[in-house]
Amino acid sequence: MDRARLEGLFYLAGFALCIPAANWLIGHVGTSCAPGGPCVIPVAPGLTAPSGVIMVGLALVLRDLVQRRLGLAAASLAILGGAALSAVLAPPSLIVASAVAFLVSEFADLAVYTPLQQRRLVLAVVASSIVGLVVDSTVFLQLAFGDLSFLLGQIVGKAWMVLLSIPVVRWLRDRDARLGLVAA
Repeated sequence: MDRARLEGLFYLAGFALCIPAANWLIGHVGTSCAPGGPCVIPVAPGLTAPSGVIMVGLALVLRDLVQRRLGLAAASLAILGGAALSAVLAPPSLIVASAVAFLVSEFADLAVYTPLQQRRLVLAVVASSIVGLVVDSTVFLQLAFGDLSFLLGQIVGKAWMVLLSIPVVRWLRDRDARLGLVAA
């Protein structure tokens, strides 16, 4: 198996693991947990978000890397599989919100990333992730709680993961250029 395909499978596994991790975090880990509601974490001074945001932010970046290594068809199949996995693993009260938000946001991410990836990898990852995290946050909160009061916290929490990924994505881009690896 070549290096690019092996990396793609690694990113795919990470992407898939983000889904159960996000669903578990939202119900079990936080500085406070509301009865029947999400566990929340601080994401900025005076700003909280459901704890699953950190894994969702990471999933958006990993989806881009899956597409970079395995191609558009594999990324699309990963999104569909991820939405199904999200529906299976989400708490009963969040099944629809989790699955729909995942599906819509990941395809929004894909739509932005795909045309940008060949020219500017870092820009493609950041721009597509921002679109994906805003869509995910809005759709999830509206469907799950009928309330957008956590919207800014969700956006900031997911954006932290995207910002933390930038040095890694730059390193991958530079390493790919050195090794002559091209996107799938």
